[in-house]
Amino acid sequence: MAGSIQTEAIAASDRGASAAERLPARPDREATVQVAHGPAFLCGRPLGQILLETAGLAQEKLDEALTQQAEKGGRLGEILVGLKALSEEQVLAALAVQLDLPFSERLAIDAITPELIRQLPINFAKQARILPLRRDGDAIVLATGDPLDTALLDEARMLLEAPVSPHVAPPQAILDAINQVYDRAANEAERLVDNMAGEDLASLAHELEEPKDLLDATDDEAPIIKLVNSLLFQAAKERASDIHIEPFEREISVRFRVDGVLREKIKPPKRFQKAIASRVKIMGNLNIAETRLPQDGRIRVKLAGRDIDIRLSTVPTSHGERIVMRLLDKSAVLLDLEQLGFSPDQLSIMDSLIHRSHGIILVTGPTGSGKSTTLYAALSKINTPELNILTVEDPVEIQIKGIGQVQVNPKIDLTFASGLRSFLRQDPDVIMVGEIRDLETAEIAIQASLTGHLVFSTVHTNDAPGAVTRLVDMGVEPFLVASSLMGSLAQRLLRVLCKECREAYVPTAEALAELSLSPDSLREAGVDHLYREKGCSACNGTGYKGRVGIYEMMMVTDEVRQLILRKVDSGTIKKTAIAQGMRTLIQDGSSKVLRGITSISELLSVTQEDIV
Repeated sequence: MAGSIQTEAIAASDRGASAAERLPARPDREATVQVAHGPAFLCGRPLGQILLETAGLAQEKLDEALTQQAEKGGRLGEILVGLKALSEEQVLAALAVQLDLPFSERLAIDAITPELIRQLPINFAKQARILPLRRDGDAIVLATGDPLDTALLDEARMLLEAPVSPHVAPPQAILDAINQVYDRAANEAERLVDNMAGEDLASLAHELEEPKDLLDATDDEAPIIKLVNSLLFQAAKERASDIHIEPFEREISVRFRVDGVLREKIKPPKRFQKAIASRVKIMGNLNIAETRLPQDGRIRVKLAGRDIDIRLSTVPTSHGERIVMRLLDKSAVLLDLEQLGFSPDQLSIMDSLIHRSHGIILVTGPTGSGKSTTLYAALSKINTPELNILTVEDPVEIQIKGIGQVQVNPKIDLTFASGLRSFLRQDPDVIMVGEIRDLETAEIAIQASLTGHLVFSTVHTNDAPGAVTRLVDMGVEPFLVASSLMGSLAQRLLRVLCKECREAYVPTAEALAELSLSPDSLREAGVDHLYREKGCSACNGTGYKGRVGIYEMMMVTDEVRQLILRKVDSGTIKKTAIAQGMRTLIQDGSSKVLRGITSISELLSVTQEDIV
């Protein structure tokens, strides 16, 4: 095995001995390529010569790279990758041959020794792009993208407290392995709360001992920290959107909201209430001494390379502080309209609306119906360097590159209205207002749309026509609504049936009648059965996994515009829109029932409206 003295000698004899270690690796390789050792006659020879013989490098490309190296300096491997003469993997494989070191294009996660991971902090491993793989006698085999960086290898040797034996691998492959293997290590802590409704977590909660001073409890092995971390791990694993920690007279209840439904997970003893609350508040940088007033904070954690943003809220109750944490997995957020559940005709209408130069588009629905996600997806669709897009939100939930986003702050009089008024002096093309709550905000938004801006916003109404009457009820003149509003979109979220366990059945005529369907409707749709929930391990026994949107898209046509000017009620507007082809929420949901996406019971529980 090549030692540091041999490595330095080779580096001195060939400046191009290293590869482009920090350039992104190609992700399209399927098989793991491993070279135990290179041919003996190639070991120690110049890198360029090895590449000619093993990687099919053209002599003219090598000459070009050597000329560039002589003029500008740099490493031969980096230059060749920059010239697109070779891939990073080819250069690294040749470097491994030169140094007589093993090379793997991908790392086998199952073969990595978990005990070694605990000795190397994840931040150091990611920054250095190194990962301990296994023991080989007294030495530790260390994956690295730059075996010539002896200083880095020495640091790893000190941290691991053992000699290291380099194993060459692409940096991106190492980073991917780090994310997976450290997540696996975190799952070992998760075993404390595996199947959190079972006995293991409950027994852990009963065995907790409250630290004397939580501010000093920095040891990751502290029981309270274990419990809170395990809750976060499990919530992310189960795709929970919220964690509720609720104190009662004799116990604490911890519930997860998954796919819109709250389910209880554990009940820790009452005596650990303050310890749990203090730990969560410390993570959110809140004042742990203040228990009489509501507080809001934010926690940012990373799990297996996924950024999880947590909005924290505490409220004092008669039995102690009630804590709610809303989890947002930034890597899992859908910012593509095509994936949100729009039908082809709805998607076509939405696409035409968001590409207009001015006017207002309103998205309506209750809290938690996915309005913000729809608006973010719409903004992402039109987000180009040619457009100046500004948003004012409460709060900013998702950061989108290239868009100016402002969070309201009533304490300094930064409201939707004041933020929107300031935006008009920022030369915007597109403006998003998180919510129209009052007349002032509505009037400024309408004036912005009439002066050549495209405005997106939300209001809380049950259906699409209700958005019109809501603006009029706020005090906006009907002629302003009629001239500025282009369309309104009502939406709800339905749970999607788990594909692993959904159960086919033939519905009764009575069940179909609840959706204004009949047996003929099934035949026309080309199906002879529907699906209902059952429950399995894949969906945690709920029968559902994930959610999809149902939509009611109303275009403001000339006929609808005339009705707005006459100040008619939303029911009349709705009948006219339906006559012109608008599909109601329950009609859109019925089509998803017929396609086996969701169940009749789920649709009826979400759409509490009259069948038209």
